Amino acid sequence: MKFISFGSGSCGNCYYIFSNGCGILIDAGIGIRKLKKSFSDNGLSLSDVKYILITHDHADHVKAVGVISNAYGLPVYATNRVHEGIRRNYCVNKKVDSNNIRMLSVDERLTVGEFTVEPFSVPHDSLDNVGYKITVENKTFCLMTDVGRITDEVSAAISEADYLVIEANYDENMLWSGKYPVSLKRRVSGGDGHLSNMQCAKAIVSYASDNLCHVWLCHLSGDNNRPDIALETVKEVLGKSDNNRLKSLQIDVLRRGVVSRIFEM
Repeated sequence: MKFISFGSGSCGNCYYIFSNGCGILIDAGIGIRKLKKSFSDNGLSLSDVKYILITHDHADHVKAVGVISNAYGLPVYATNRVHEGIRRNYCVNKKVDSNNIRMLSVDERLTVGEFTVEPFSVPHDSLDNVGYKITVENKTFCLMTDVGRITDEVSAAISEADYLVIEANYDENMLWSGKYPVSLKRRVSGGDGHLSNMQCAKAIVSYASDNLCHVWLCHLSGDNNRPDIALETVKEVLGKSDNNRLKSLQIDVLRRGVVSRIFEM
């Protein structure tokens, strides 16, 4: 099982998990030309992509979903409300062809190739939002982005993860001393907004199991965070925990607009 990020943040989100010639795109917020180049540059084949999973209907996660899906005949799996949001979203210039639309529900399992996929609810101020647990050979990869707060569903997913992609959107000091209007600051930090570096770190300490071996911090704000600050904050909190395993946990930052290396799991 391998993982690569083609972009993470409000400038565009797209992730790819693959194994033995079978791959899943999670979100489609980058253009098709960048996607093609990223696949080519990393020795990957778009013919291996079997379907697209969508977390929620905000433009930075779906603006290219119709173009990519229709160009390669890829089914797009999302909840009914997310599909409704995609249809409404004026940033999605090319809508998903009806024959590529697939509905899924929270706690419904989807199996394709070696992958077993299970969505779970994530609070955010979109029409709907889910994270994904993806299991291959008894190893669980979990992705959650745009996390307004830690709920029972979110904490349960963290506890099941061997590999975890989790939002660390903002540094609290940068947000509250920054240029955003107060209303937007409240929206970002509210229970349907985003997860701060500190909230992210505390969630890992509180809910991670001893099986967690790699964490990626995703969806960093361009105005209210920096990769070094996010990484330092999370490592500092984990370093003060009573769990010695967390103190040496592998943590990487998925950067805005930057293609990551391929990670093997």
